[in-house]
Amino acid sequence: MRRLFPLTDVTDETAAPGGADGREWSLAELAAAYAYPGPGPGGREPWLRANMVSTLDGAAQHDGRSQPISCPADMRIFGVLRALADVVVVGAETVRQEGYRPARARAEFAAAREAAGQGPAAVIAVVTASLELDFSLPLFTSPLLPTLVLTGAGAAPDRVAAAERAGARVVVAGEGAGVDPARAVRALAELGHTRLLTEGGPRLLGQMVAAGVLDELCLTVSPMLTAGDAQRIAGGPSVTLPRRFTLNSMLEEDGFLFTRYRRS
Repeated sequence: MRRLFPLTDVTDETAAPGGADGREWSLAELAAAYAYPGPGPGGREPWLRANMVSTLDGAAQHDGRSQPISCPADMRIFGVLRALADVVVVGAETVRQEGYRPARARAEFAAAREAAGQGPAAVIAVVTASLELDFSLPLFTSPLLPTLVLTGAGAAPDRVAAAERAGARVVVAGEGAGVDPARAVRALAELGHTRLLTEGGPRLLGQMVAAGVLDELCLTVSPMLTAGDAQRIAGGPSVTLPRRFTLNSMLEEDGFLFTRYRRS
């Protein structure tokens, strides 16, 4: 990333400085700018944020992947958001399409994660009804912390057994085969994961929006046009009434906008 500077910052007067002189923001400044809300009087409540990228004409992917519409600054923020999270929640189809690997430990965030009581890296939690996953992939065979598989009570026993043999921890978060987003958030919080990050895909994010469990959206607006029939960042049935979110902050580099919206 060459330079990242604030175009607009409406967080608060103590938000991380930097970048107005055209220099690159440090990882520490980005981590402060994207920090999760602090614990309340009753302790830390779960906070679910999504991180997605979209072109100017609403495409969340090109040729089935998000990388072609991303940029180095987007990937830098992607890494910071992962480094702040307890768990990354992702849909099975996105795991397959994007070639997901385990989150890696980063020396730059080791002290901060230890001070926050977090493990060396975020846990990956895969949402799947069918459990039709390749359990020989590194995501399951060599993560720093066991990968979680979120599924429903009606999941096929042989697939559950296959996941467990591969070292994954299966978490039931729904009746039948499907996963209930609200129940998934509660189940993850019960495991001590309250700083939640989802990277989609669109179907999973749409389910979270419909269930009303999304607290924050970090959306990169890519200055590209793709046309075609690519998916939007959120799919599935529409909600009865649109969910209103408030712009919290916005950064810019090379025409890419890095926005944060919070639930109103």
